[in-house]
Formats: sequence, C-alpha cells, structure tokens
Amino acid sequence: MEDATARYGGAAIALHWLTAVLIVANLTLGLSMVPLPLSPQKLEWYLVHKWIGITVFLITCARLAWRWRHPPPPPVAMPEWQRRAAAAVHVLLYALLLIIPISGWVYSSATGVQVVYLGLVALPDLVPKDKALATVLRATHLTLNFTLFALLCAHVVAAFQHHFRSRDAVLARMLPSLRPRETVE
Repeated sequence: MEDATARYGGAAIALHWLTAVLIVANLTLGLSMVPLPLSPQKLEWYLVHKWIGITVFLITCARLAWRWRHPPPPPVAMPEWQRRAAAAVHVLLYALLLIIPISGWVYSSATGVQVVYLGLVALPDLVPKDKALATVLRATHLTLNFTLFALLCAHVVAAFQHHFRSRDAVLARMLPSLRPRETVE
C-alpha cells in the first residue's frame, strides 16, 4: 500500500518552487522583451533573461542531484496511464529545463553576443558567429520554450485535477503549507 501522506522534503519543495518562479519570470520576460525597440532597457532585460536561464539550468542540475540522493515519496494511487503520463511529463520538463538554457546560450553565441553570467563569469561561445545559424537557433529556442509552456500548463492542470477532482495528495505533497489529505477511494 502506498503512503498517501508521504511528502517531498523541504529542499525538494524549495527547489521546485524556486524553479517555477524563475521559469514564469523568464517566460514573461522573454515575451515582453522581444517586441521592444532596441534600447538600454531591452539589452538589460536580455542580460537578466540569460542570467535567469543559466540559474534555472544550475538549479535543475542541483534538483537532479538532490533527487538522485533523496528519492521522491511513493506515488499516490492513480490509474496506470496517469502514472505513466506524469512520469513522461516530468522527464520532458527536466530535459527542457536543461536544454532550453543551452539552446539560448548557443543562440547567443551564434549572434556574436557572449553570455556573461551575473556580469561576472564569461561563458565561452559554443559556436562561431553565424547569422543563418542564429536564425535557426532562435526558432529552436522559441519552439522549446513554447513546448515548456504547454507542458507546464498540463502539469498545473493535472495537479489541480488531483487536488480538486480526485481529492488526493499529489498537490499537497509539494506545497509547503498544505498537509496531504487521506486518499479518497
């Protein structure tokens, strides 16, 4: 029997919600900065966007290391198709949280603009400046971000479905202030 009251640990919860806040901020910033005319503000927003992206990459590495050493609690009882869908979405989310920052870094390299993390650490260019490649990489970066957005929406909808419709502990296990309810069978 699975433990419906098992929770994620404080570090896993903190890393999850820190990642969520940074992703929402970066998606919002990314969509807001692109249509702006070239200006010091736009250039500053691009810098912050890159810093957040690299930070998400680093936090994702930390989350994966943490998860390797601290396995998640046993899954809540649910149909097998939901368990498989949840596992697939989590794998895709982790993959995108690693790939998207790298795609942005490669795109930046192709435009000839070096990424300097937090204004302190100059990251090496991954490819030489190449306008045609930059065009392809921009489209790739955007496509990956829209894919992330769609998966995040599915993730949130599924969490709410579990909480409000199935009335199980899936969402409560990842919220710092909620205690899991007993599973309704």
